[in-house]
Amino acid sequence: MVSREHEPTGEGYERIDQYDPALIDRIAGHYGHILEAIGEDPQREGLKKTPERVAKALQYLTHGYDLDPAEILRSALFTEDYSQMVLVKDIELYSMCEHHMLPFFGKAHIAYVPDGRIVGLSKIPRVVDAFARRLQVQERLTNEIRDCLHDALRPLGVAVVIEASHLCMQMRGVQKQNSTTTTSAFTGIFLSDNRTREEFIQLVRNKHI
Repeated sequence: MVSREHEPTGEGYERIDQYDPALIDRIAGHYGHILEAIGEDPQREGLKKTPERVAKALQYLTHGYDLDPAEILRSALFTEDYSQMVLVKDIELYSMCEHHMLPFFGKAHIAYVPDGRIVGLSKIPRVVDAFARRLQVQERLTNEIRDCLHDALRPLGVAVVIEASHLCMQMRGVQKQNSTTTTSAFTGIFLSDNRTREEFIQLVRNKHI
């Protein structure tokens, strides 16, 4: 059973968030004990609802487990005689590091060269979200997006670059606030043709497009 919370947005519509009440109760119960373990009082005013809030946040931040990224792509495939690069860049990305469960965030740049089929452009950011809203490492996230696009579209090639900042590096450990991590993954023509790969890289770097 799924409950729905209605929250006015001030923009003429209501946002509906869906939660699994049983899962929320389970997670919240654990977080009550965690608050005690770090020396807090879960019953003080500011923390009484914190376990439930954290539980709902976690369910939202990991809702990618309930999504099928390949089906997202298959829902909007079209036959089209177009064989030049299609690039969607600066896709906002938010995920959770599986090692410390702290956020990492940044941008994804994704391109493919069609071979008779194209996909609705909005589906590419949705695929990014479907994989990002899970416990992740950036390297695997990059490969998963690449492989999903390659398998669903069967294009001449796929290119994925992710640039992200990791709070596990910025808030703890080495505490390097200005560090970023870049990962890339390619298939097909982006591997075999240097000119195509360089075109992709130059387009990603060009901030005026």
